[in-house]
Amino acid sequence: MTFDRPTRLFVILGGFFVCNALIAEFLGVKIFALEDTLGLAPFDWNLFGQSGSLSFTAGVLLWPVVFLMTDIINEYFGRRGVRFLSYLTVGLILYAFAFAYLAIALAPASWWVGIQAEQGVPDMQAAFGVIFGQGMWIIAGSVIAFLIGQIVDVTIFHRIRRITGSRYVWARATGSTLVSQLIDSFVVLYIAFVLGPQQWSMELFLAVGTVNYLYKFVVAIALTPLIYLGRSLIDRYLGPELARALTERAAGREGFAEK
Repeated sequence: MTFDRPTRLFVILGGFFVCNALIAEFLGVKIFALEDTLGLAPFDWNLFGQSGSLSFTAGVLLWPVVFLMTDIINEYFGRRGVRFLSYLTVGLILYAFAFAYLAIALAPASWWVGIQAEQGVPDMQAAFGVIFGQGMWIIAGSVIAFLIGQIVDVTIFHRIRRITGSRYVWARATGSTLVSQLIDSFVVLYIAFVLGPQQWSMELFLAVGTVNYLYKFVVAIALTPLIYLGRSLIDRYLGPELARALTERAAGREGFAEK
């Protein structure tokens, strides 16, 4: 079976998109200190009467890549291409967590439970359950926020594109990401920690959401040159005529599915 270059490109970009989203979900259980990681002095933020350090889930290492991939896929395959991959990703995330919970429920081998005791992990079953068994509220918040963010991203991307045409790639790519990440940052926290069992106060919710968004804002701006690099590599792979045909079709109403 042979694939034409656009189909092969969509499969590669889509696979990378889904893989990054799945990894980000499972890495998100770890909270890391940004200041300590970079060897910086503690930055004590104070917002809405709350204070804290720059601590984030490890998933923030990959989510910016997911939204970068969203903009590149949007550029060449349009809104239907992005929506298809977004729905597929949500389905696969839920599928992955379903089997994670099934694996947790399996009776552990007695010798395996204490096999890493000398490494500081006295109960491997408990550790496995904590790492892979994220709370349902967190999973629901993450999936819903991701889906809403993707829909907002693709909508704003094409609205800016209708205004600017093929110019100002940075405006539609980075602009749509900044708005979608603003919504994503607060939706996930509200569902997981305000509606969820932890019952965060609105002040804590607004403070943590703001800090998280500011981090994503800086990263989105920093990644803007990679959009141009990605376009350059893809245009070279497809050839100028095919690349132009794809971007023009993606700008239409039907996007990827248009014939």
